[in-house]
Amino acid sequence: MTARDNIAPPAGMLAELTHRCPLGCAYCSNPLELEKPASELDTATWKRVFSEAAAAGVLHVHLSGGEPCVRQDIVELTAHCANAGLYSNLITSGVGLSRRLFDALVEARLDHLQLSIQDVEPASADRIAGYDGAFARKTEIARWTVEADLPLTVNAVMHRANIARAARMVEFAIELGARRVEIAHTQYYGWGLVNRTALMPSREDTEIAVAAVEALRKKHAGVIVIDHVVPDYHARYPKACMSGWARRTFNVTPSGKALPCHAAETLTHLDFWNVRERSIGDIWYDSPAFNAYRGLDWMKEPCRSCERREIDFGGCRCQALALTGDAANTDPICEKSPRHGGVAALAEHDAATGAIDYRYRRLNARA
Repeated sequence: MTARDNIAPPAGMLAELTHRCPLGCAYCSNPLELEKPASELDTATWKRVFSEAAAAGVLHVHLSGGEPCVRQDIVELTAHCANAGLYSNLITSGVGLSRRLFDALVEARLDHLQLSIQDVEPASADRIAGYDGAFARKTEIARWTVEADLPLTVNAVMHRANIARAARMVEFAIELGARRVEIAHTQYYGWGLVNRTALMPSREDTEIAVAAVEALRKKHAGVIVIDHVVPDYHARYPKACMSGWARRTFNVTPSGKALPCHAAETLTHLDFWNVRERSIGDIWYDSPAFNAYRGLDWMKEPCRSCERREIDFGGCRCQALALTGDAANTDPICEKSPRHGGVAALAEHDAATGAIDYRYRRLNARA
């Protein structure tokens, strides 16, 4: 038996086709140093990567960004995914998606459309996105999607500006005809970390929102799937980030770096292999970065002997690094971490700040 025999094949892939985006969302999890268009993988390379992913066992590919629809080859790439047997999910802001392009994507056998909506109140939604008219455009895209009988997911990121309407967002997704809604509390990486003071809700508001969404999950069972990504800083235990490091899914950045998770580049001590030089199969099984925190052997106490070690896998490595200085430490979101009290104090401090003054991310769609 080889080391590869102990590693399950990947099931999902997030293809970050570009960092270009017309929106400037203050919670964006893309890195602060956005990759420029000149560094993006070309069409032929992405098609090879998708074929290799399918051969390695990937079932789902998420076409993302930035805004993936700024890529002139988005229809060709979508068709290639269909030909390779991959289930394709377009993760889009909706802004810049014309009717002609939408129809072409449907013709190319796109399987699913995931639409970000920043709030149910139009003015607030546009302010959060940093783009006037975004809300109206998104509702139009939602209508096209449902009319085309294409499965629609609404994705809403919760923070101080909209958390009071978390439950209303679920109801709005039902009104739009979505089959799934993801209520995701802000993850404080990338631009979210930069804007943490402006984004952090209070514990009281968070608990009210969580309870309301969980109640709607029961109420609307069989009507809509409600995925609820609970908040970190107000939690007792961490999430199983990415279902565990390099256990089920991986990311490829616009320039071709393969990552075990979206924010993994913050772990600067790791060397991430690039799909320009390595195959998806070799990266998944043999990359030192992918194997660095795979499984349980890397764990320190209290994770190593914890009964939850195969539930949350120690939490998030990027968060552990950001808040403790060591990616191998227990995620301090966990109440068993000796640093947990410091996280609670940070959340209380940031939530007490009344101003909402965002630093928007920008990389122009035509840059």
